Amino acid sequence: MLKLHALLTCAAIAAACATPLHSQDIDFGSLSGNFQIDAQYYTRDSAIGAEEVDEKIRMNSYLNLYYTRGNFSAGVRYEAYQKPLLGFDSRYEGNGIAFRYASYKSDDIEVTAGNFYEQFGTGLILRSYEEKQLGIDNAFDGVRLHARLYDGIRVTGLIGKQRSFWTTGPGLIRGADLDLTLNELFPSLQEDGLRLGLGASAVSKFQDDNDPLYKLPENVAAFAGRLNAGYGDFSLLGEYAYKINDPSTSNKFSYNPGTAVYLSASYAATGLGITLSGKRIDNMDFRSDRSATGNNLTVNYLPAITKQHTYTLPAIYPYGTQPTGEVGWQADVVYNIPRNSSLGGKYGVDIALNYSQVHQIDTTMIDEFTYESPFPGEGDRLYYRDFNIEITKKWSTDLKTTLGYVNLTYDKDQIEGKTGYGLIYSNIVIADLTYRLTASNSIHVELQHMSSNQDETAQEKGFGNWAFALVEYAVAPSWFFSVYDQYNYGNEHTEKRLHYYSAGIVFVKDVHRASLSFGRQRGGLLCVGGVCRVVPAASGVTFSLSSSF
Repeated sequence: MLKLHALLTCAAIAAACATPLHSQDIDFGSLSGNFQIDAQYYTRDSAIGAEEVDEKIRMNSYLNLYYTRGNFSAGVRYEAYQKPLLGFDSRYEGNGIAFRYASYKSDDIEVTAGNFYEQFGTGLILRSYEEKQLGIDNAFDGVRLHARLYDGIRVTGLIGKQRSFWTTGPGLIRGADLDLTLNELFPSLQEDGLRLGLGASAVSKFQDDNDPLYKLPENVAAFAGRLNAGYGDFSLLGEYAYKINDPSTSNKFSYNPGTAVYLSASYAATGLGITLSGKRIDNMDFRSDRSATGNNLTVNYLPAITKQHTYTLPAIYPYGTQPTGEVGWQADVVYNIPRNSSLGGKYGVDIALNYSQVHQIDTTMIDEFTYESPFPGEGDRLYYRDFNIEITKKWSTDLKTTLGYVNLTYDKDQIEGKTGYGLIYSNIVIADLTYRLTASNSIHVELQHMSSNQDETAQEKGFGNWAFALVEYAVAPSWFFSVYDQYNYGNEHTEKRLHYYSAGIVFVKDVHRASLSFGRQRGGLLCVGGVCRVVPAASGVTFSLSSSF
């Protein structure tokens, strides 16, 4: 409680100072920030596998403070994990200043010292970022330079080590990026309707080789080139990356080089949007510590090529990018049936179609440490397949509905690192209704059903069929009340045919948000953008508070 009191006190002091500071026309700059507290009280629930927790109350909390004056800015972030919420790495336990920086920015140059986040291109060889849901924070601690050399020519250079919980990893990262916006260099291209950009990146990791068994490269370099083009309603994005051999724990000490290709083409016009994308990954797990595992000390990011489902039952089987090797593609179509047409009615209809498929890459071992893989080399093993459709229609000023269907094929063994489950096949139907009762009151109802079965050769059984129902009542603009239940009525094991219920309340006022809920949390995999963490089963009360100033 002392930690919580201290955090709220700091936030209150900062809020009092949030307005610009002036005294007799002297500008002392301005202070702003935000804070977030996520806490949970745990209760034992042996039915769902929620074990006894010694620390009944756990908390993740964050306070950001930002100071700006003219071209200068600085910031700090205080974090406290007392202890970390279940599912977050226990190495986060503790509290202190986890992020601090100072920066100077003018029209043509920006220099940052301390902690910072950065991404080159699509992230194939470098992306540092924070994702609280996943417990990811691989910020750099070092120096970064952004410079505009000429109209349309921008360069970035950086050097530093990455955050690893309350310290930094052993590897030193050096990187440079060149970004060319040809429309700024050659204005005539814009007149012709052509949009064209080019980019190139280089990243190097240095880490001492102290391994008594293997001879490991101490300097590992990665290179990438990208193209971003557009003409009229069409656009194209492509990037290719290459990384020299980088034996590590995560790739089982493979001496193969790494490669990655990402392509995306899209068409967007009134009422129609089409996107086609493809990706091939081969041995592209890149970390600043060759012994790191999980989500710790990742240098790069491999974009997801599957839809991230927001509805509850499809999200039971999310896809996590396989950095050691995968090849896949995705097609996404969004179509609007116009208003006042025979099919669209008064308000029109929105239809969203999506299909994605991911396979292993085909490999042939040469020796214990290397293999060969043809391009594109799509292997026979299917990791993931997803076909889904959503139809959204507004019937009146008060009523809006969405109907959805999802067909999933999911390799539980590969994606979750388990054995004996094989492929899981699921069909999911969704009905989503929002009805406005009055100018300020509305009700939202979701009904979902999943029918699921497995490959006959599977040794273990999956979850089986699920049903889900949610009712949310909103009193605009501040109050939201909800209850829901997930019922695993089709589980092969009768003792696991359980209800995962929850009830919650949310209060929102301006930039302040508070929520309180009670219920059960299903254990499983949580994925955001193809990056995942394991979420344990839990039961109890959850509280969240956030604000900015």
